Amino acid sequence: MSIKPISPENARAVCNLDWLDFETTQNLPPIEGIIGQERAARALEFGLQMEQDGYNIYVSGLPGSGRTTSVESAVREIAKKRPTPDDWCYVYNFSEPDNPKCLRFPPGMAEVFKKDMEKLIEELKIDLPRAFESKVYEEQRNAIVRKFQKIKENIISQIEEKARNASFALKHTPSGFVFVPLIEGKPLTEEDMEKLTEETKKDIKTREEILVSELGEALREIRQADKAAREELEKLEHETTLFTVSPRINEMKEKYFEFPEVVKYLDEVQQDIVENPGNFEEKREIEFLPGLKLPAKESQLYKYQVNVLIDNSKLNGAPVVKETQPTCYNLTGRIEYRPTLGAMFTDFTMIKPGALHRANGGFLILNVLDVLRNYFAWEALKRTIKNKEIRIEDINEQFRIINTPTLKPQPIPANVKIILIGSPLIYYLLYTYDEDFEKLFKVRVDFSSLMDRDEKGVKEYARFVSKRVKDDNLKPFHKEAVAKVVEYGSRIVGDQKKLSTRFMEISDLLREANYWAGVDSSDIVKKEHVQKAIEEKIYRSNLIEKRIEELMKEGIIMVDTEGEKVGQINGLSVITLGDYQFGKPSRITASVSLGKGGPVHIDREVKMTGTIHNKGFLILKGLLAEKFGKVFPLSFTATICFEQVYEEIEGDSASSTEYYALISGISGIPLKQGIAVTGSINQKGEVQPIGGVNEKIEGFYSLCKLRGLTGNQGVIIPEKNLTHLMLKEEVVEAMREGKFHVWAVKNVDEGIEILTGIPAGKQNEDGTYPEGTVNYIVSQRLMEFAKKAKEIEERLKPTKKNKKNV
Repeated sequence: MSIKPISPENARAVCNLDWLDFETTQNLPPIEGIIGQERAARALEFGLQMEQDGYNIYVSGLPGSGRTTSVESAVREIAKKRPTPDDWCYVYNFSEPDNPKCLRFPPGMAEVFKKDMEKLIEELKIDLPRAFESKVYEEQRNAIVRKFQKIKENIISQIEEKARNASFALKHTPSGFVFVPLIEGKPLTEEDMEKLTEETKKDIKTREEILVSELGEALREIRQADKAAREELEKLEHETTLFTVSPRINEMKEKYFEFPEVVKYLDEVQQDIVENPGNFEEKREIEFLPGLKLPAKESQLYKYQVNVLIDNSKLNGAPVVKETQPTCYNLTGRIEYRPTLGAMFTDFTMIKPGALHRANGGFLILNVLDVLRNYFAWEALKRTIKNKEIRIEDINEQFRIINTPTLKPQPIPANVKIILIGSPLIYYLLYTYDEDFEKLFKVRVDFSSLMDRDEKGVKEYARFVSKRVKDDNLKPFHKEAVAKVVEYGSRIVGDQKKLSTRFMEISDLLREANYWAGVDSSDIVKKEHVQKAIEEKIYRSNLIEKRIEELMKEGIIMVDTEGEKVGQINGLSVITLGDYQFGKPSRITASVSLGKGGPVHIDREVKMTGTIHNKGFLILKGLLAEKFGKVFPLSFTATICFEQVYEEIEGDSASSTEYYALISGISGIPLKQGIAVTGSINQKGEVQPIGGVNEKIEGFYSLCKLRGLTGNQGVIIPEKNLTHLMLKEEVVEAMREGKFHVWAVKNVDEGIEILTGIPAGKQNEDGTYPEGTVNYIVSQRLMEFAKKAKEIEERLKPTKKNKKNV
């Protein structure tokens, strides 16, 4: 059996130009909607159309897969067909000032209502003072004043008359009324009082007490008269205010009769204005020291303002809000404060909306990681969904030792579809550890990182290129350039039958190719410009790769690419540095000796290997037992090692390589050093597919090229990886010229034949192998090891017995 290298045509899937029925993208209509994501598109449509509670959406996928752009585009298309939601505003609550009321209006009417209220107040600021300054009001007020003044004068006159009859005079002093005794019409002095007899003094005292009693009754009547006067004046003031206000309020009530809450609010406004007409008086500063004034008392007219929280007058359809900074306040709204004389004050006019208010009646798009990073935001979002209301709260209130008065606005009913965008990992974590998550986010939209590379997929890719050209104002792309982009999409995912949906990376390539076309003074982007963009991107990132190649060329990192050696082989690994990956050859050696320890991995013993690699090594031991341990027990010791590797080794892609090194060490048959190997194995000897196959092949090719291609060099890969080959054109050309080869194998026997040039040998029914084959030589050597081990054991038995007797 002779295993031939694969053909160069199988090493790279070239794009079929017949599928690109255009000359340049200038003649190609741009694509709209979600590209290559049928599952995601169906799930998203279901989630957006589902009106039941809890059917909010979690969009999972890798960054750069177009999930955010695609979701936003799809949501906006659906939002256009939805009705525009109502406006919301906050107004003063006259019964509970700390709990502002919310009013609901059809789209655009909240702003109209605000202007109507502003117009009402401006008119009243003119008309109310004018009404109180009118002749009619003055006459009515003066009449009331004169009426009660006359009553007071009559009461005082009656007291004075009684005082005269009792020979007293009523005198008004700063401290009140006093009675002064008279004799012959003249007031008595203290000296005159001393000259009077005791009987006369007693008589004067008695008459004075009677008068004082009557004066007290008279003063009570005067106070009642003053009170009645104030009530009548207040009634006049209210009637005048009502006469001025009610026509305007009634006019507004007629305009807004369809909204009972608004009509009720207007009644409250009218009642408050009637009760507090002084609010419309001009406020002036008070000068309490020369040149130093106290600010005027704050106007109470703010109570009649309207705080329009949400104005949807300019919306056409439902709102779509994408909040990039989802703090708790940015989501649920906040209450602002203003400093006044060293203290902080607020009122309902300083209530500000959040993203949930702006998206109410529509859709809110959030990055779940941003939400989780902000304290209280996730809980506030869940609370809004569960309670179906948007409540504005001061979160600092929870942490104050002493609570201070603040506003508690009336919650606004919530009707918003939440769309979270994040990674699959966060989805699984939330689903596992947050008991509310599965109840609130019942729709998962899963964006795949790849799509089919068929005729439909290639044409969609081309139309995506056309869209990017149009949106980013790039030069038109020739169809051969588009074909290069398609091939690059397959290279990213490492699959000839798939294309990458990480459109951010594809878009970057288009922009960079456009740049190189500009450097080349070309009017269109050609395939060489795309190739130049790819090469330059690699060049910007491959400094470490080239340094490693230099070390290999100089022999500091020892890897052979020519000749044959026993128990030594070239393995391949992939190193990832940010957005760049490259393959790195490594020497793997195996040393075999007598013993019973079996295969031992040095890197595993010092804990430099990961669990997957350890599993692969144990499978290798199982394969040895499967192939050579059925006739006689295996009795040998072997050590395997990744030479000059000082970081952790993970993955099972070197298990076939380790097997070949071990077989060579046991049999003594040398392996070709110009061939590198990759592939995992199972216990039946089948070679299983691995990742990074292109990078591994290209990594070994680069080393061979650096030292000089001989035509005998190449890489052995699993046959299952053939569909994943998207090698660089340089490697494909070297294969075409016979300077480099790639072999695809199904099992380890095929691989050992390529590496040794000797047939591996198929196992007979009795567990033996045909003579002249590699497996026969291995089984014979293992049998020799077993015999020698038994002989040594027999020789040592008497010694053990003698020691026991001693």
